[in-house]
Amino acid sequence: MKRFFIYLTNMMAVTWMVFAAQPGHAQAPKLQQVYADKTYQFTGVAISAKNRLFVTYPRWSSIYKYAVVEVMPDGTAKPFPDAAMNSWQPGQDGMNKWVCVQTAYVDDNDYLYIVDPAAPMLAKVVDNSAKVVKFNLNTNKIEKVYRFTGTIDNSSYINDIRVDTEKQMAYLTNSGTGGIVILDLKTGKSRQVLQSHKSVKPDPNYKFVIDGHQLMKQGQPAVFNSDGIALSPDRAWLYYKSINDKKLYRIKTASLLDEKLTPQQLGGEVKYLGEIASTDAMIFDKKGNLYFGDMVNYRMIQITPNLKAHTWFKSSSLIWPDTYSISKDNFLYITTSQIQKQPDFNNGVNKRTEPYRVFKVKLP
Repeated sequence: MKRFFIYLTNMMAVTWMVFAAQPGHAQAPKLQQVYADKTYQFTGVAISAKNRLFVTYPRWSSIYKYAVVEVMPDGTAKPFPDAAMNSWQPGQDGMNKWVCVQTAYVDDNDYLYIVDPAAPMLAKVVDNSAKVVKFNLNTNKIEKVYRFTGTIDNSSYINDIRVDTEKQMAYLTNSGTGGIVILDLKTGKSRQVLQSHKSVKPDPNYKFVIDGHQLMKQGQPAVFNSDGIALSPDRAWLYYKSINDKKLYRIKTASLLDEKLTPQQLGGEVKYLGEIASTDAMIFDKKGNLYFGDMVNYRMIQITPNLKAHTWFKSSSLIWPDTYSISKDNFLYITTSQIQKQPDFNNGVNKRTEPYRVFKVKLP
């Protein structure tokens, strides 16, 4: 098996990452479809402790119906928590309705978080209505609504979230302008950090080529700032990256929570882990393995706790693997949002030929 070594140095620390170019398993695991939609594009997925499945739909085009659905055992979907919260229309107040939902996340205590950046068509945030809504899944009732007025501006797009249930802190990426948002779940206070750091911006020299051509939007290279995020099982490290370069970074959560650090000092705490792949979201399993999808090469990658990366498996069905969730019975749930097939990135031509799908696959 061909291997190459990347020698990494940062702040007098030395890290080794080994990347195996070939799959790490003799036989690819089986992708099992658990939900599909032939019409509406979804991005986010979350599976609860009781195997309740939630899927989120961003308002990125006029082809749109619901923001959040719960997938029922028979494969049908119903708006969550109800149709009324999914009924927002342009010009209406979006403070207490879904405006443009990006993702869903279930924490270790089985609470559901819905991230609504409230920026339809990836444009401006509507009337400060960006929010994270926490649900008690025993009652399906809202536990708390977190807002970000004064923390982010109207060009922001809060994207993905991870929750530390012990410290009652949440971390979110801002893919609109770049940055990490730290949210105190007890007080509701939030602040944004690393906005000026290179780790939250893609490498300007990187050319994001997928399906044989550079991903372009309105004649310009498509740019996605800090997007994927993952919290290590011991809650000591936050991993994150942009989509359209291969660079992976991490930072100690203790550093993120230290409000005495200046922006320059905090930036100095960021560790660069080398180039892996162009990826969207990422997730840790309980063993400390990190997983994410390489949409360029239609594969899933595993990085072990000792920072050895290898191809887990490849599949032509992995059409922009977007978001992940892990069930109690050790299945990884994956959405395929097919972003590179959308008209916005193909001079107005819709190149999608199959449904958007949610798969599950048994973790190794």
